[in-house]
Amino acid sequence: MKYFSYISIILMLLISNSIFGNVLKVCKSCAYKSLTEAVKNAVDFDTILVKKGTYYEFNIEITKALTIIGQNNPVIDGQNKGEIITIQANNVTIDGLTIVNVGTSYTTDYAAVRVVKSENFLLQNLKLERLFFGIYLEKSKNGKVLNNTIVGDAVHEYSSGNGIQLWYCRNIEVRGNKIKKVRDGIYLEFSDDITISENNSSENLRYGLHFMFSNNDTYINNTFENNGAGVAVMFSKFIIMKNNTFKKNWGSASFGLLLKEINDSEITHNTFEENTVGINVEGSNRVNYTHNDFKNNGWAVKVRGACYFNVFEKNNFLYNSFDVSYNSRLNDNKFDQNYWSNYTGYDLDKNGIGDIPYRPVKLFSYIVNRTPETIILLRSLFIDIIDFSEKVSPVFTPDNLLDENPLLKPIRHDNYR
Repeated sequence: MKYFSYISIILMLLISNSIFGNVLKVCKSCAYKSLTEAVKNAVDFDTILVKKGTYYEFNIEITKALTIIGQNNPVIDGQNKGEIITIQANNVTIDGLTIVNVGTSYTTDYAAVRVVKSENFLLQNLKLERLFFGIYLEKSKNGKVLNNTIVGDAVHEYSSGNGIQLWYCRNIEVRGNKIKKVRDGIYLEFSDDITISENNSSENLRYGLHFMFSNNDTYINNTFENNGAGVAVMFSKFIIMKNNTFKKNWGSASFGLLLKEINDSEITHNTFEENTVGINVEGSNRVNYTHNDFKNNGWAVKVRGACYFNVFEKNNFLYNSFDVSYNSRLNDNKFDQNYWSNYTGYDLDKNGIGDIPYRPVKLFSYIVNRTPETIILLRSLFIDIIDFSEKVSPVFTPDNLLDENPLLKPIRHDNYR
């Protein structure tokens, strides 16, 4: 019986060691002087503790299930020689490192951290600076990218990469990251069931968020501010975008959000503020736009054609130069129970709904679409006259594009969450 007890204790110790592993320390006075050396000598489920300091190394290949933790933000400096960390194993965690000086190439997408064909990974609390690509995930699934700070120095699109990139990925959570001054803040391609939440993507050369051919993705509580062109969502379906802020994306070709070939999706409880165009829509069908605020944009919504069976309901259109722009006389979309700050109707029965419908498409917006130079006539008496005449007898704008139930007071969206 005593012999059996000893055997049980030994087995328990062996199992415990195989699960939790050993701790390998990296520092100038430690047994391991570099992360590369520690990774080489580690076995599955070991933990590598990297102590404060600067380590000059790159092409660190992780092919084992390891946990790498930085103590007091140690710096891994790649000296602009190439990729710095590449993960090709399941169950890898990297936490608390500062990674700088990723190599730049016109033929290879070098990244600070790349994850290849792996799952159950965790990348968190990383600081990435002076980079080409920041975090690059390819053909990976069931991972998390949390609370990282990514700051690039992008000047030209051809010589810069993206902050966080996902390619052919599944079931990834991207949360709480701060990304700025790269080409695209977050980029997805052929990546499904992705959750992107609580990120701040700003001052990027092109898009704050850019994705295409990606379905069943959710974007919640993100801020996309002061990016070159805003956010672009293309060739995807079953998308949910909720509680996001699209702000100060200005420029002749800028927008808060571009939707191209998007179907069966929900755009709800978002704020579009001070953009050249709040939402630019093209070739998108069966999308519900509800409980959004459009504030102080040039155009709140531009519909460029081939858009059918979309619903704009219970949105606030507040002090935009143009509320809605259409480039067709045909309308198969529904506008209902929105608040329009430009509405001048009345409510004799005091039910909170205007007694006359509102026409959000003005003739002048139609003219500006075709001749942009005419924008200098905005707010002139002449424009007021032609807009009034078009409202009375539509000739160039869709005659059935009406909000039959315009609201007299702005909507408090909190009541509908």
